[in-house]
Amino acid sequence: MRRQKSLTKARVIVLVVAIVLLLFVVQRAVATLTILTALERERDSWQRPQEILQQLDVHPGNVVVDLGSGAGYFTLKLAPMVGPDGRVLAVDLRRESLAFLWIRARRESYWNIRIIHGEVDNPDLPPGAVDAVLIANTYHELAQPEPILRVLRASMRPGARLVVVDRAPGDSGQSREQAAGHHEMPASAAASDIKRQGFEEVSREERFIDRSPDGEAWWLVVFRKPTSSTDAPNQAPDSVPER
Repeated sequence: MRRQKSLTKARVIVLVVAIVLLLFVVQRAVATLTILTALERERDSWQRPQEILQQLDVHPGNVVVDLGSGAGYFTLKLAPMVGPDGRVLAVDLRRESLAFLWIRARRESYWNIRIIHGEVDNPDLPPGAVDAVLIANTYHELAQPEPILRVLRASMRPGARLVVVDRAPGDSGQSREQAAGHHEMPASAAASDIKRQGFEEVSREERFIDRSPDGEAWWLVVFRKPTSSTDAPNQAPDSVPER
């Protein structure tokens, strides 16, 4: 009898601890979501998100990739643009960020968002199904851009757009590695990588965002996948992302 009472008491203690921990996690999650919302409102004031999204030339029913989605700043803006018949493929390496994106997508009832936990050299995308790709404030973090770009190119339909936005180096004398350490990347270096993988440059703005007087500048470069017949092996029009 005493042993049974001891076991019951132990179970109660474990249950109470589990409830306390769950409440703590929920409280932290709610606090983080509140902070995210505040930060994104401030970001809206300078990031020029609508102009970035316009460069993607997105339409209802399209499949769009947000590479380096984080907690979903651009993903949640893209979801209503592609509509219920479209898909936003949100790719990131950070599971915690993707978890918050999942929560936010469910809270907003965006069922057209597919969350993908990518790898350093593979964003795990379906071949030939993508109409546009956005890489915002992420290109400088790509440790292995070449295999990532090859997968992106194979995933894109002919004529699909790739829009890249990133922070320009404050010191033009820095090496590419030094700039990346400061979360920066020269537009010329990124464009060189991307064009080597067969993309065509459509337009470039070296100071798309100019946050003077701080001197911080962001560039924007638009690319497209060529429509030539040499892309035929990569085309798979009937391949669609998992829904």
